[in-house]
Amino acid sequence: MPATTGLIKGGDVLHLTRSASVQFVRPIIVRVIREIADRPCFDGWTWIEAYELDAKGEAIAKRELFVQPAGLRWLTAPTPKAPARRHPSRARASVSA
Repeated sequence: MPATTGLIKGGDVLHLTRSASVQFVRPIIVRVIREIADRPCFDGWTWIEAYELDAKGEAIAKRELFVQPAGLRWLTAPTPKAPARRHPSRARASVSA
């Protein structure tokens, strides 16, 4: 079984451009699930399993991608907006049993 690069970790957020692979004519941002160690690849390349992220940082597609680690660009994880939290009304909170 081929070894992983050890550079790519689950949770990493990567900006993938043509420097990572010619397939990224349109750059994408992904959140890594894992580096795939059991898939054959050329020297200097690796497979990753990742979620493609939209502009809000939310996952829109699960993908398996063939990339050159030397061309990867690490980003800070975009944080999706949390849903608005509803607080109980004061009137309801002050009602005694």
